[in-house]
Amino acid sequence: MAEEKARLSIAEIRDIATDACLACGASAAAAKSLVEATLSAALLGRPEVGFPHFIDYLHSLLEGRIDGKAQPRIQNPLPAFIHSDAKGGIAQLGFDLAFEDLVKRGRTFGVAIFSQRNSYTAGELGYYVRRLAGHGLVSMAVANAHALMAAAVGGKPVFGTNPLAFGAPLPAPHAPLVIDQAASATAFVKVVRAAAENVAIPEGWATDEAGEPTTDPTKAILGALLPFGGYKGANIALLVEVLSAGLSGAAWSLDAGNFRSGNEPPNVGLTVIAIAPAAVDPSFAVRSADHFRRLEELGVHTPGRRARRGSLDNAEVIEIDARLLDDIMTFMPS
Repeated sequence: MAEEKARLSIAEIRDIATDACLACGASAAAAKSLVEATLSAALLGRPEVGFPHFIDYLHSLLEGRIDGKAQPRIQNPLPAFIHSDAKGGIAQLGFDLAFEDLVKRGRTFGVAIFSQRNSYTAGELGYYVRRLAGHGLVSMAVANAHALMAAAVGGKPVFGTNPLAFGAPLPAPHAPLVIDQAASATAFVKVVRAAAENVAIPEGWATDEAGEPTTDPTKAILGALLPFGGYKGANIALLVEVLSAGLSGAAWSLDAGNFRSGNEPPNVGLTVIAIAPAAVDPSFAVRSADHFRRLEELGVHTPGRRARRGSLDNAEVIEIDARLLDDIMTFMPS
């Protein structure tokens, strides 16, 4: 049975989502950062980690896993290195506060790094690289989360889904190249959704509590996700762990708090590396677009290049699952 959709203007859903954040204890700055990142995921990136994941943020604001009033502390330990302590707040706010400086330092030094500890989960990772691509920068973003994924069948959870995103600018009217994927075979939110809808998950996604492969999403939630590509995916998860938790000083996934339970911030990490390709090749974006066109003619899928609006400013309406909208409305002040 198809989901019933609600159709709203961008202004309407922005106001509803902002009011819900404020009602749950977020500051105006945190609400703005979270809502804009959610809209970006819903309209330009991965909708499944847009408004469906937004509900997790609202619950976490109410239950203490996010400090809605937190003000990130941002420092510059090195000229091309920006370090943020999110102070238990959302990851997006620290990034937003440092964004203009990150772009400036990336253009000045050729490479700049933003690394942040002590935040809630980063949300849609493509959001960070998509924004930098809009300013002509190539970038990579990595983030960890509490242990959800085993390194292999039969193992205990040791890593988060530990996603990695990569972005590269392309000339208008093209959307930027955006690669956004987890080190796990699937995103945890997909397993949660399958459990809510009582549908089986594919083989190879997860194991149950005993470490045995399962297609039952309810058992998978109690067990562990599996890496894509076997040990190669586990290696990527470890790489992400070192760059996100290790470099930022955040908790390792084994030590991080659960983003769906408890009353303490999970203290996970986010690292974004920005590179200025124009320093070597001013025609980088145009040359890349020509190459991607050739690849597509040869049947190669280039992620993030679907025919979508290039920015939120051009969007007028959004379709959202009506039940999801009702859930968000329950957080609104009466």
